[in-house]
Amino acid sequence: MRKDFLRGFGEVWPMLLAYAPIAALWGAVAAAQGFSPLEAVLMSAIVYSGTAQFVSVDLLKESTPLSLIVFAVATVGLRHVLMSASISRHIQHFPKAKASILMFWLTDEAWAILERRALHERLTPAYFFGASFPLWPNWVLFSGIGAVVGNQLGDGAAIGLDFAFAAMFIAVLAGFWKGPRTGAILAMSALAACLAKLYVPGAWYILIGGVAGMIAAVLLHSEQETE
Repeated sequence: MRKDFLRGFGEVWPMLLAYAPIAALWGAVAAAQGFSPLEAVLMSAIVYSGTAQFVSVDLLKESTPLSLIVFAVATVGLRHVLMSASISRHIQHFPKAKASILMFWLTDEAWAILERRALHERLTPAYFFGASFPLWPNWVLFSGIGAVVGNQLGDGAAIGLDFAFAAMFIAVLAGFWKGPRTGAILAMSALAACLAKLYVPGAWYILIGGVAGMIAAVLLHSEQETE
């Protein structure tokens, strides 16, 4: 069990370095909108979604009605439905209570690490925990630090911190590369997401891009079987 946990942690620890400045940036943004350090920490601990937290703070800044904020955050979080459905195939042998608890710590980066590992061997609860849980206290801690130091961080977007999540995810996805078919799936997903971003209001482009990628994967897999 300890060995599996350490293997999982060994996969995810580089993400801790990337999460820290983004979490601190969010804490600073939240503090600028009137959040206390405690409120920023609690939001990070309970919501635990960088995208949803940044979206909600931006909408609060615009004095958006609470109902619309909830809808926007739920829309952004729809990708977790896809990730949960995907990862559930690999953890059916987990005790149900344990699987439900572990799912709370499933982030984009943890999902990619777990899916990549599942291609080669059976997942264990200890590995899942090691590859996902460490990101949570790291995110919460640096959110609090960011809320305390506030505007001393400056504009993180000016130095590219706003792209850090995307860069991390792209780096992890590189481990899935299996040739031209993988490229075609990623291209279809990216194209659909970009078009949806341009023409569909809200954050539906996230879900649309994910669904397009799954459809492309199914079509290409069927084509491969008939060859």
